[in-house]
Amino acid sequence: IIAAFVLGGLAFWGLETLLDRSKSSMAQLVAMLSDFVPEAIALGAAFATGEKAGMLLAFLIGLQNLPEGFNAFRELEVSSKLRGWKLVACLAACVPLGPIAGWIGYQHLASYPRGVDFVMLFAASGILYLTFQDLAPQARAENQRAPAIGAVLGFLLGLIGHVLLAS
Repeated sequence: IIAAFVLGGLAFWGLETLLDRSKSSMAQLVAMLSDFVPEAIALGAAFATGEKAGMLLAFLIGLQNLPEGFNAFRELEVSSKLRGWKLVACLAACVPLGPIAGWIGYQHLASYPRGVDFVMLFAASGILYLTFQDLAPQARAENQRAPAIGAVLGFLLGLIGHVLLAS
């Protein structure tokens, strides 16, 4: 739990730092894909193991990804050189990543539940980091990532406490 959570937070911090330094206009798209791919892997593994909630999970993931896709489109529309159908085609090119990631989970991770757990904890930590860094602007100072990393570490401390109390 600790390794997955720490590595996820650090990986997303590093990714955002690289995007920030490169002045990339694709931060929202990268954030969306960073969330979408691990979800699809875990969803594929859930279907492979006969998880009954798979269809509901697929629906909820799709529903949650709609506003993220819309935000990525709006961010790219304002800050990139791509316009109109070229921008839509660029975003549509990302669609196959979901089925490919789902297939990987279905074929290769279904028999490794700990691997699926690791992927989901890694992604959850990264999503928590992105939420505090990008979506909670009051907790963010310009070019300061400490509040977001602090939120990840604070959540991890609570998670460790929960696991220890449940044992």
